[in-house]
Amino acid sequence: MNFTAVPLILGFTWPLDTLFGWLTRVFFQFFGSYGLAIIALTILIRGLLIPLNVHSQKAMIKQQALSSQQAEIRRKYPGDKKKQQEEVAKLLSQNGAQSFGGCILPFVQLIFIYPIFSVVRGPLRWLGEVSNGNIKALAKFLYEQPKPLISSAVMKAAGSNNIPILHAIQNNALVLQEAVSKGYIKMGQIVDMNFLGIDLSLTPKFMPADLFGPNQAKYLPLLVIPLLVLLTTLVQMRVQNLLKPNYKADKEAKERAKLNPARSDQVPENTMENTMKMMTWLMPVIMLATTFSFPSAMGFYWIVGNLMMILQQFIIYFLFSKPLQEKKDEMALKKAMAFSKDVQGSDDTDPTLQLPGNAGHTKGSSKPAKQTNNRAKR
Repeated sequence: MNFTAVPLILGFTWPLDTLFGWLTRVFFQFFGSYGLAIIALTILIRGLLIPLNVHSQKAMIKQQALSSQQAEIRRKYPGDKKKQQEEVAKLLSQNGAQSFGGCILPFVQLIFIYPIFSVVRGPLRWLGEVSNGNIKALAKFLYEQPKPLISSAVMKAAGSNNIPILHAIQNNALVLQEAVSKGYIKMGQIVDMNFLGIDLSLTPKFMPADLFGPNQAKYLPLLVIPLLVLLTTLVQMRVQNLLKPNYKADKEAKERAKLNPARSDQVPENTMENTMKMMTWLMPVIMLATTFSFPSAMGFYWIVGNLMMILQQFIIYFLFSKPLQEKKDEMALKKAMAFSKDVQGSDDTDPTLQLPGNAGHTKGSSKPAKQTNNRAKR
């Protein structure tokens, strides 16, 4: 996968590159661990996104609260899909529940991916604080060795991707010593990217020759990263679906619509829900594919991010969604009880229950009515 054109496309993210690079360096110097620095950075970024996540959840809750009005619109315009969409869009806009509100969060997360990717690929620059000029000089030095330690492509991209340079000097002690003597790098600027026995600078492999070959000790443990990325993504998407407002009611409504096709137009067509359904199948595949294309540190970031999202979804559910659902259930119960009392009262006072021929035949008065008839016969 060629990423040389990505900086040109996403060049506007350079302020975030600098910010995330500085934050990662601060965490790395504080914890002394690359893995813990990634965890701290992920928690911070996800924490900053909590307001957007809450806003997205509130938009979904508002949409669910307007479901009955959306159903009424579909009953009013049963055969006009365009009119239905226009009226539903107007309804959502008037109540501050536009569907695109839920798309803001994924878009912001997408913008954050490249700066994090830049930090992960540039450990010498962002963590080791090696100047860009020294990185390029070091790359040229490694390329001009009697047996080049890096390719010309790596040398040209050294400023943005210096992981191969880090590997080259870590695996060649004599070359490292000479590079230090030339002033290209200091020993304290060499970054250790290992965490829990896994080298997060390496890219996971799935070919048997890599997993069970000479580098088995390096690449076989890396396989846990894409597997955990896939697992946590599936769990996160499933939890998000189960904890969304009115999940049970919507599911029952769709089941009834299947049994009665005439009701299909009355079930609100939630654009956000349709998008999430598509992402439920698409996102795990994308995450798994990209994990085998990026350094393992990116996969580790996604794992921690998914766990953070699961925790956020439970917090939002208990703080917002569940109280709202309980309030709606309580109001529905009160309405049902009030309706039951009205029906019972109307039954007791309904004049149609007292027919002319039975005017005297009421409860507890059958015997006097019979005596009256006997007197009439006499």
